[in-house]
Amino acid sequence: MRIVTWNVNSLNARVDRVDDFIEYAKPDVLLMQETKMSDEQFLYSHFEDLGYESAHCGEGRWNGVAILSRVGISDVSHGFDDREDPDPEARLISATCGGIRVSSVYVPNGRAVDDPHYKYKLSWMERLRLHMERTCESSEHALVGGDFNICPDNRDIWDPENPEIRTHVTDSERKALENLQKCGLADLFRKFYDGDQLYSWWDYRDGGFHKRRGLRIDLLLGTSFLADKAEFCLVDRNARKGTKPSDHAPVMVDVAI
Repeated sequence: MRIVTWNVNSLNARVDRVDDFIEYAKPDVLLMQETKMSDEQFLYSHFEDLGYESAHCGEGRWNGVAILSRVGISDVSHGFDDREDPDPEARLISATCGGIRVSSVYVPNGRAVDDPHYKYKLSWMERLRLHMERTCESSEHALVGGDFNICPDNRDIWDPENPEIRTHVTDSERKALENLQKCGLADLFRKFYDGDQLYSWWDYRDGGFHKRRGLRIDLLLGTSFLADKAEFCLVDRNARKGTKPSDHAPVMVDVAI
């Protein structure tokens, strides 16, 4: 089974690129972030014509997460399955696809350490940890993928000393990600690649992609069962090239299940 995560940075603007990717990569499950559309606007019938069932959690101009599947989709849930107040932003959707419980996440950016959004980011990550802890307790076939807006370590950033990069690399953010992985979730990409300069996001400004100035913030985290079954993983840099690309590249994993 091929599972892909991709922050498309506006589905309306990128639908042709998504169609092209689906045609050549043939994902069984595609987790999307930043669809930037409401549930009513989502392209359900469009993807059905391509052979995919879909589920979407949107809020209009901002955020938005989706799951596309050609191996079935059931038990869809929007947001966290806790008893706290609902998240006001569309950042999490979960479903069962082909026997795997998958979650598509768009973690808050954080903006700046002294910004209220940074505190929101850390609290959001704690809720995600609890969400995945419950998920992993109920199934060994679990995966969470998406735009985490966190670089796991200094290999995942083009210049760790750059003073303009004020979030995504702080100790608190990385600790939150480590705590999430303590639920029994492995960074599937790192099963195959140890090196640096293996990014998934590049700024549109100042030729970041061509200068290899990027971040690895798009992650696929799977249980040990899925990690053992993983056979291949790739950041598809080609999807970042060409006309009207997203600033993120898709990240894919093949699992023998």
